[in-house]
Amino acid sequence: MTVKPKVRTHRAVSPWFFLLPGLAVVAAFSLYPFLSTLGKAFTDARTLAPGRWTGLENFREMLQDEQFWVALRNSVLYVVLVVPFTVLLPLLLALLVQKQLPGVAFFRSAFYTPVVASVVVVALIWVWMLDDRGLVNGLLQLFGAGPVDFLGSSWLLLFSAMALTVWKGLGYYMVVYLAALANVPRELHEAAAVDGAGTLRRFVSITVPAVRPTMVLVGALSSVAAFKVFSEVYLMAGPTGGPAGQDTTLVMLVQRTGTGLNGRTGYSSALSLVVFAVTLVLMLLVLRADRREERL
Repeated sequence: MTVKPKVRTHRAVSPWFFLLPGLAVVAAFSLYPFLSTLGKAFTDARTLAPGRWTGLENFREMLQDEQFWVALRNSVLYVVLVVPFTVLLPLLLALLVQKQLPGVAFFRSAFYTPVVASVVVVALIWVWMLDDRGLVNGLLQLFGAGPVDFLGSSWLLLFSAMALTVWKGLGYYMVVYLAALANVPRELHEAAAVDGAGTLRRFVSITVPAVRPTMVLVGALSSVAAFKVFSEVYLMAGPTGGPAGQDTTLVMLVQRTGTGLNGRTGYSSALSLVVFAVTLVLMLLVLRADRREERL
C-alpha cells in the first residue's frame, strides 16, 4: 500500500514565483532609475559627485531659466500641432487602404515602410531634402520660388521636425486603425447607404463612434510621444537645438544638462520630473475627455 505524500499548496505565495522574473526586471530598469531620479532632483549632484541636499533650489532655478521656458514652449507646441494630425490622418489613410482594390497591398507596405526605417536614416533623408540645394528647394526654384531656409530658420526647422514626426508615425497608427475598422459591422454602412447617407455622413455617424476608443488610444500615445520628442529635433537641429537653441525641447534640455563630465545630474533630474508630471497630466486629460464624451 502506497501512501500519497501530502502536498501543501501555497496559493498566496505561488503566483509570486512566476511574477518574480518580470518584477525583478521592472525594479532594476524602471523603478530604481525613477527613485534615483526622484532623489537627485533635490540635490546639486553632478556626474562625478553625489551632491548635497538643496531642496527646491533646482526648481527655483528652472523657473528663472530662459532655456527651460523655450524648451517647454516647443514641447507643448509639438503636442498641439502634431497630435491632431496623428489622430486624423492615419484614420483617413486606413479607410483608403481598407478597400479591396488592385495593388492595395503595395500601398499598405509603402505607407508602413517609414515605421520600420531607422529614425536616423529618415531624419538624414529629410535634412538632405530640405537643404538649400535639396530636392524641395530644387522643385521650388522650378516654379520660380526662391530657396527657403528650412534648416536655418528656427520656426521652419521646428515645423519640419513636426512634419517628419507625423510622416513617420502615419503607418504605425494606420495599422492600429485597420484593426479597429475590421470590427465595424459592414451592415451598418450598408443600412445607412440604403437610407441615403453619404460617405461623409457615414464617416461621422458610424466610423468615428465605432473607433472612438482607438482614437483615444492613439491620442494618448501620440501626445506622450510628441511631448517627449528627441530624435527628430536633435538630428535635424543638432546638439545645440537649432539657431540660438530656439528649437530645444525638454528632453533635449535634459540630455544637454545631464551629460558630460561636468553634467548637472541634479538639475537634469528635476527637468525629468517636470517631463514626467506633464506627461501624466496629458494622459489624465485625454482619459477624462473620453469619459466625459461617454457620459454625453
